[in-house]
Amino acid sequence: MGGARGRLRIYLGAAPGVGKTFAMLCEGHRRVARGTDVVVGFVETHGRPRTAAQVDDLELVPRKTMVYRGTAFTELDAGAVIARRPRLALIDELAHTNVPGSKNAKRWQDIEEILDAGIDVVSTVNIQHLESLNDVVHQITGVPQRETVPDEVVRRADQVEVVDMAPEALRRRMAHGNIYPPERIDAALSNYFRVGNLTALRELALLWVAGKVDEQLDRYRADHGIAGTWEARERVVVALTGGSEGDTLVRRAARIAARTKGADLLAVHVTRSDGLTGTDPANLTRQRTLVESLGGTYHQVVGDDVPNALLDFARGVNATQLVLGASRRGRIAQLFSRGVGVTTTMLSGSIDVHMITHAEVSGRARRVRSRAALTRRRRFAGWAMALLLLPIITAALVPFGDALSLPSEILLFLLMVVGVALVGGMWPAVTAAVAGSLLLNYFFTPPVGRFTISDPENLLALGVYVLVAVMVSAVVDLAARRTREASRAGADAEVLSTLAGHVLRGDAALPSLLARLREIFGLSSVTLLERAAEPSPDDHSEPEAWRIVATSGGAPCTAPGAADSDVSIDDDLVLAVRGRLLDASDRRVLEAFAAEAAIALRQQRLREEAEQARPLAEADRMRTALLAAVSHDLRTPLASAKAAVESLRSTEVRWSEEDRHELLATADESLAKLDRLVANLLDMSRLQAGVLGLASQPVAVEEVVPRSIDDLGPLADRVEGELSAGLPDIVADPALLERILVNVMTNAVRHSPAGAKVLVTASSHGGQVEIRVIDRGPGIPPEAHDRVFMPFQRLGDRDNHTGVGLGLALSRGLAEAMGGTLVPEETPGGGLTMIITLPIASPVPAEDPALILP
Repeated sequence: MGGARGRLRIYLGAAPGVGKTFAMLCEGHRRVARGTDVVVGFVETHGRPRTAAQVDDLELVPRKTMVYRGTAFTELDAGAVIARRPRLALIDELAHTNVPGSKNAKRWQDIEEILDAGIDVVSTVNIQHLESLNDVVHQITGVPQRETVPDEVVRRADQVEVVDMAPEALRRRMAHGNIYPPERIDAALSNYFRVGNLTALRELALLWVAGKVDEQLDRYRADHGIAGTWEARERVVVALTGGSEGDTLVRRAARIAARTKGADLLAVHVTRSDGLTGTDPANLTRQRTLVESLGGTYHQVVGDDVPNALLDFARGVNATQLVLGASRRGRIAQLFSRGVGVTTTMLSGSIDVHMITHAEVSGRARRVRSRAALTRRRRFAGWAMALLLLPIITAALVPFGDALSLPSEILLFLLMVVGVALVGGMWPAVTAAVAGSLLLNYFFTPPVGRFTISDPENLLALGVYVLVAVMVSAVVDLAARRTREASRAGADAEVLSTLAGHVLRGDAALPSLLARLREIFGLSSVTLLERAAEPSPDDHSEPEAWRIVATSGGAPCTAPGAADSDVSIDDDLVLAVRGRLLDASDRRVLEAFAAEAAIALRQQRLREEAEQARPLAEADRMRTALLAAVSHDLRTPLASAKAAVESLRSTEVRWSEEDRHELLATADESLAKLDRLVANLLDMSRLQAGVLGLASQPVAVEEVVPRSIDDLGPLADRVEGELSAGLPDIVADPALLERILVNVMTNAVRHSPAGAKVLVTASSHGGQVEIRVIDRGPGIPPEAHDRVFMPFQRLGDRDNHTGVGLGLALSRGLAEAMGGTLVPEETPGGGLTMIITLPIASPVPAEDPALILP
């Protein structure tokens, strides 16, 4: 087998009975025919003849037998499978819960051990057993699924294959007796196997698998360096500039995406490295919220060339459509530049581009501030001005050479040089100044027509002219550089601000940081590495010396030496990136990301340590509270009973018959209180251990409420019942329900004013019966509603020495064990109302086999 981990293949059933177990066994036979060593670790045929026939020719690993509460159960024997060491094991029902006392709580954990042993596994699971879809399936079918498997377990599988069947075909299969025996068919067809239920489950399965396929496709394209768009799924990208028209573009893009079922919506904002002009942060914040409310995602990238940055992002996410706003630039401006929309359309290739008109197009064009840095276009314009204006000014001044003095001519040339400096920067202006000095010398400085100067004052004037021109050019260039640096800092600050908002909204900090860094700088992968061994001089390029803590993107870096750029955070942590070399300004942002990544990693590990310590702290708190309760609350009734018994046994005092009865009553009352406290403690421990026995059955509310009031003894006169007529039966354990009612009513009487009665009502609402216990006491603040149900809590008791605070905690636990709830709410006019909600007894018994799904 070697040290390699086994491969996992999962057959994902869209509904029970579609044939996932049959498909698994058929795969086993195909592998046997190819010479593979195959065993059946566990299979459940559910009495289906065709499925059972597929097992006959396959080797079965014996199951292990376990006894739980007097009943024998058979389970997968993972140890026996590993000891047998086949090449492939067939193991049915991935989400199965093992019998208490097994090594692992879930079968998928057994399968993980088998995979770690290097054995391939083929398994099965139905879509309703996925943890993320559990509540959705319950809402659709009305049948709760108590056995679930984490989605990540299925996502990690090497192959996931959907086993599907049309709802009508599955119902025909059911009617023909191929799934359930005849006595269960009618109930199943009229309950779980309705056409609507099966159609919804089928769609859930296909959509869930589509998400996994997307992940595999993205990974394949990244691994193979595929930049072109594969139109496997519609993805609509909308470009946002920060203008007010963005709301219109987002809504239009959402409508385009909605035309295709399952299409993705992505919004992207491009921040220029020199600071994006005309961006309104308030608009971007509002539009980001709008995108996310429509089910899309918001992204931000940095790029000097907006069309290419947009298209790079769109190709990176495999987008099929790009939505842009129509240009707001005037016609004259469009003559000099085609604009972002036209350029993007020309370069889009296979990506469809939608140009959306909006209200801003017809209005006044947005004022665009000049760019801070001297771009190539500006430098070109400066050189063009220098080459054109020098001969033009010279030609214009030559006819007036006798009328104008040399200082006036120098000033005109200086004005031209300043203009060139403002447009093109230092070097075009210096060149214009030197060339201008030569022209002034030749055409306007005596002797004219020669490159000589006869008057020293003219030489000084020309020298000052060149010096002033160079100084002005240097000042303009320095101002441009400072402005560019400030703009870059502003762009970096905007990126980091967006990142901070992304993390604060609840995304996982470390994966979020790495994903945003990769996205913003257009990197192929970002990896956080941690040293795995003692440092050595040559371990920079040794993968064995490092381990990957977190990664985002394609193939991760296995060592800092394999990266295009890396940042050392401390002696043990390094952030390594692939995709391109980063310049100095980018590295400053990279270092900020690296520092945040280290903090996020430490916080993540602290949270994990806190989670591991929490059960110990909770157990210690419970133990301390229990000892405090036992030290007083249990000892008090015991002391009273002991004192009464010792008094009765005393020979020094002759008690009258009345005194004897009173002492016996005291002893009886104290021992009864002690019995209740011990019973509550034992039942709470059973609840927490999950071993409390239930005997649920249809119960009439009209019978159990009066019995519970009678059980209150002397307090019964303080309780009054008002039950609605014709209440349906509920599903509950009668003894436990009476106990809940007694605890809640006793608590209500204890907190009610003297002479005030506690009211008990019951009514039916939507498949449930609500029993309300209403008092007129001081009530409980809303923020303490949950705390009152914690063990050993006594909120606002006038008598703080009564009970250990287990009554309400136990009552809620018992109610939830019976499938109900116990919640408090404020009584109108003052007081507290405890609401006990339990399900109505269904016409189909709970133990109906039609509801027990494979």
